[in-house]
Formats: sequence, structure tokens, C-alpha cells
Amino acid sequence: MGWNLVCPLVRCILSYKQEDEKREHCLKILDQLVQLCNPKELLLGLLEQIEQTSGEHISHTILLLLQPLQTVLLKLHSKKPYSVGLSLSTILNQLSLLPVPYTKEQIREDKLGLCLCCNAVVDFAKPFVDEVVKNMEASTEDDDEELKEELLKFCLKSLKYPLLIAQLDQLHEDIEEDPLRHFAAEILGILLDIRELLPTLFSHHGSRNQNWDNPDFLDVDRKHSADSLACLSYLVFVQYFGIDCFPMVFSPSYLLQCNMTHIEVLLKRTEESVLTKGLDLLENCLLRVVDNSLHRPLLEFKGFITAPQGLVKVMTLCPIEHLRKKSLKILQLYIDKFDAEGKYILFRCLLKTSNHAGVEGYVIQNIKNQIDLSLKKANDSKWFTGPQLVSLLDLVLLLPEGAETDLLQNSDRIMASLNLLRYLVIKDNEYDNQTGIWTELSKIEQNFLSPLHTGLNMSKAHYEAEIKSKKENRRESYNSKAVCSVTVGGEKMPNMTTEMQLQVLHSALFTFDLIESVLARVEELIEVKIKTIT
Repeated sequence: MGWNLVCPLVRCILSYKQEDEKREHCLKILDQLVQLCNPKELLLGLLEQIEQTSGEHISHTILLLLQPLQTVLLKLHSKKPYSVGLSLSTILNQLSLLPVPYTKEQIREDKLGLCLCCNAVVDFAKPFVDEVVKNMEASTEDDDEELKEELLKFCLKSLKYPLLIAQLDQLHEDIEEDPLRHFAAEILGILLDIRELLPTLFSHHGSRNQNWDNPDFLDVDRKHSADSLACLSYLVFVQYFGIDCFPMVFSPSYLLQCNMTHIEVLLKRTEESVLTKGLDLLENCLLRVVDNSLHRPLLEFKGFITAPQGLVKVMTLCPIEHLRKKSLKILQLYIDKFDAEGKYILFRCLLKTSNHAGVEGYVIQNIKNQIDLSLKKANDSKWFTGPQLVSLLDLVLLLPEGAETDLLQNSDRIMASLNLLRYLVIKDNEYDNQTGIWTELSKIEQNFLSPLHTGLNMSKAHYEAEIKSKKENRRESYNSKAVCSVTVGGEKMPNMTTEMQLQVLHSALFTFDLIESVLARVEELIEVKIKTIT
């Protein structure tokens, strides 16, 4: 019945100060309970106490009971693996209630004790890791395999939380040793010791360990593996934990293919630290790959299409500026790694799925660069000349909604399309017609140039009328401080004065004038070329 004393003892120990003599007496009583009581009963009492704690008491309770709990587990004979797994799971579940420190000040302070607890839990698990390692070769007992599985579950849960959320870059030079980086290294060390690093890392690529055939373990794997394995890949291929034990026989393109699933998982998240991991993992994999070496069949794998789409989402929706800029840089790096056919397919996909004029304009600029390489014979490719290019230009040289297209919202795409058309008219000799542009002029006129003229006339007339109306209202009220409200994305923006509204309207007119001037130049060049032919 001694396990009933655990709760009042823990309550007393936590209430006394560190130097209080009564605290020492309570600790000795707890030690005696561990030595004398039934291990199974005491185990339940200790886990119940850990499970019931909350708030700032979580770390204090765990740190207090880890040593007694370890001693009790080592005394067990039957159901030891299950008990170890239950203990580790209970501890991690409680630690998951604590926020992960992010800044160097938070890490140094470790206010709620998460960092301290994480590394203490590793020490708690070491005797059981040593037991598995010792018996791995000699023993064929099921208990050793079961204990190994429980330790693997512990590592997977630790990778998901706190390591997936933690900021693990070596940015905190003035912190002697980042405790979360140390915890990450220890978790990788456990996976290496129990010989599960590579089977876990390549579990989605035909290297599944035989122990994973256990249905109960597969349930845990399905629940945790996506986030856990993504974090594991990041630790190995970006932070280089355990890289010394990694076989250097895999090609860069194979490693990229293996990591695409993990990159997709990371880029779907919204936390800064997780998005950073996804971008860093993709960048590191791409930097190992030679430019123009990835072939089109790779794009048939889901991850190779979803990854650039994920980058586009970060570029256009992420509120963090440095991540948006980094995504754009990595998108270009990604494009550069494919051969001509791969780039062609990638461009088509991005034009159809990005739904963002700025991204579409960027893709069109890339198309122009590839055409330029083909025309210069530096990279002679059928994909950016002739019929294949004509098919691609059908996606570029058109207005999405004809003359009613919002020209202001689509200005980046329209300007990029006009610049591409101007380039083609200047560079492609009408007698050679390498790009096919000269046989497509009537279609381009019908789908792009003519609707653009109509749209410009309608838009300019609308905005000029708005300006006139605003000016008249201002004269009537003689009060330029009159305001209107603007709502963007469901959020009310600061009120705009009449002067501010006029500035916005004039800026729109300037954009229309710019588009009109480039359009006029393109039509002038086309007319000159046609006259030369005739």
C-alpha cells in the first residue's frame, strides 16, 4: 500500500524549498518506498502523479520522479517493455503541454524546464538502450524486440515534439550548448545504437524494418511518422546529425526523391521554425544536384509537383518576409536543376496552378530565358522552339477573362507577357520562324492584343471617372480629411483620406499607361516586320 504515499510525498517535496531539511526527509522516504514497495504498484503511483501534474509543476514533478521511476522499471521482470513504453509516453505527453523555447533568451532561461526535462529523459532511457544494445546480437527473446520498438516510438514522438518545433540552427553562439540541439543529437544517437536510423529514415522507400510488421506499432507510425520522419531527415541532411554513419552511395537525385515527401509535409505547416526546416531541407538537397540533370519522369512523382506548389504558397501567403524571399530563391534553384523537358512541364504546371499574377510573371520571365538559350543554340531544345513552344505560349499570351480581366491585379503577368512577345518579335527572324510566332499572330491578336486594348480603354475610363468624382466631392465638402474604410482579407485596414484615394487611383492609371506603351511598341515592331516581309 506504500504507493498511496507517493502523492502526498510529492506534494510536500515540491512545497518545501531546496535547502529545507524537511524536503530531505521526504526524499529519503520516497527512496525507501522505491526499495520496499511492489514495483508494479509503485509504477502506477508514480505515473499517475506525473500525469496529474500541470502548468509550471510539470517539469518539477518529472525531474523529481525520473530517478525513482527508472529504479522501479529496472526491478521489473514481466511486461518490462510495455512499462518502459508507457512511462516514456506519459512523460512526453506531459512535456508536449509545455511551449518550446524559441529565442536565445528563452532557451537560456528555460522558464518551464522543457530543455532540462528533455535531456533528463534521455538519461532516464539510457539503461534500457544499453540493455537493447547488449542483447541485440545474442538474444532472440521477444522482450528485447519489444523494448526496441518502445524506444523507437519514444524517438519518433521526440522528433515530432519538441524537435520539429524547435529552432535548431546554430544561431545562438553565445549559448555554450543549445540544450535542444543536444537533445536532438541524443535522439539520433539512440536510433544509431539500436540500429534503426537508416531503416527509419528510408521507411517509405522499401527499407522497412521487420519489426514494423507489428500492427500496433504501425498504428503509432501512421500517427507520428509523417512529422517525425520529416524532422529526422532535416536533422540528418541539414544539421548533419549522424551523417558520419550514413552510407555515401546514394545519388543526389535519389536523396532528393526520398526527401520530397518530407519536404511536402514541412511546407504544409505554418510555424516559422517548421517552414524553415522544409525550405532548408529542399535547398540542401538541391544544392547537391547538378544543374539541368533532373529528367521529366521525376515530375510524375507527386512530391516533385507539390514541392514547387508549396514554395508558391509560402511566397504568396506567408507573412514572414525572409521566408517569402527564400522560397523565391529556392524555386529558381529548383527550376535550374531540371532538363529542358522538365522545365517545360514545370512551367505549364505553375502557370495553371499558381493563381498569382506575380508568380506567373516570374515563370514567364523564366520561359523567355529558356527561349533565349535555344535561339542562341547554347541549349538547342525542341521544347522552347517550334510547336512545343506555341503550345506553351497559348497559356502565356492571353487574358484569363478576356477584356474584363482585372488589369491592375494581373499587371505583373501582362507586362511579362508583353515583354516576352516583344522579345520574340525582335529576336526571331520571320523567315526562319523558329518560335512559330509568325504563324500564330492572328491567334495572339484575337486572344491577347485585342482584348488588352479593350480592357485598357475600359479600365482607364473607369479610373478617370473615379478621379473626377473624388475631386468634385472634395471641392464640395472642402474637406480633404473625409475618409473611407477598406477591408482586405476580412480585416479592416486603416481609413483612407480622399488624398490617399486619389494617389491610389493615379498609381493605377500610371500602370495602365505603362502597359499601353509596351503594347504600342510591340504592335509597332510587328507592323514593321510584316511590312518588311511584304
